[in-house]
Amino acid sequence: MKIVVLDGYTENPGDLSWNGMEQFGEVTVYDRTPEERVIERIGDAEAVYTNKTPLSKSTLEACPGIKYIGVLATGYNVVDIEAAKERGIPVSNIPSYGTEAVAQFTIALLLELCHRIGDHSRSVMEGDWTRSEDFCYWNYPLTELAGKTMGIIGFGRIGQAVSKIAQALGMKILAYSRTREESLETETCHYAELNELLANSDVISLHCPLHPDTQGMINKETIARMKDHVMILNSSRGPLIVEEDLKEALNSGKVGGAAVDVVSVEPMKEDNPLLQAKNCIITPHIAWAPKETRQRLMDIAVDNLRAYAKGCPQNVVNK
Repeated sequence: MKIVVLDGYTENPGDLSWNGMEQFGEVTVYDRTPEERVIERIGDAEAVYTNKTPLSKSTLEACPGIKYIGVLATGYNVVDIEAAKERGIPVSNIPSYGTEAVAQFTIALLLELCHRIGDHSRSVMEGDWTRSEDFCYWNYPLTELAGKTMGIIGFGRIGQAVSKIAQALGMKILAYSRTREESLETETCHYAELNELLANSDVISLHCPLHPDTQGMINKETIARMKDHVMILNSSRGPLIVEEDLKEALNSGKVGGAAVDVVSVEPMKEDNPLLQAKNCIITPHIAWAPKETRQRLMDIAVDNLRAYAKGCPQNVVNK
């Protein structure tokens, strides 16, 4: 079959291989595809892979050769899945490939907020320690996590993985989820209603999907219900947070610190409010990106294509 990858660079900037797909046909990989060239580049391809390049109803209508769409991510909102379903096109995503990496990165964000290792290393490299009158110094408050409470909003695979690491650091867990698995509760991990979680958490970490009920859930009103000096982490979806409200809370000191790997519009815009916020750490959506994790994603993408080629597509999100 003819296979086109519309935006393969972030998945594979050169340290992986697309060879696994080549056993199924002719593969053309584009690093990036601007909107105006999507239809042209798809052409008569049977299988199309996308990460963040939108595939709209009009695009599907203009490319009747498409028989299969693979999303190189877990989220699939870039594809009009209903339009694909109407045309009999299965859309497969990549579930559960990044659980360990995202959990690890979330804790890295938290530890950076607690110790500001990067800032202190930079200070030392700039000569501040050589000029110090004392054997040590710190430029930011330092925080011990043992005994503190982490509120996890969204207690799926990633939320649970974050919970395990946080408990290993001596933290207690309050978990909020639409569904509950009582077997996950322990002496240090309990389910809670959202208002209870907001009121009692020293750290709040977001791990829920983006949908109308969760969009903007961290806002002026919910922040007001939180503890003073709470820390907020987001390695899930940027629009879960009203960024202007978080900026105001950070600058007023109501929120003690925030660390986010995602923002409302990506790539980040120059007028994003968080760029004007105090005590805010921002990373460029890289929690998912260790090489091992991207290789796992690639392997699942190939498995998805193999299943389609055999006539039994898997990980289909528009059955």
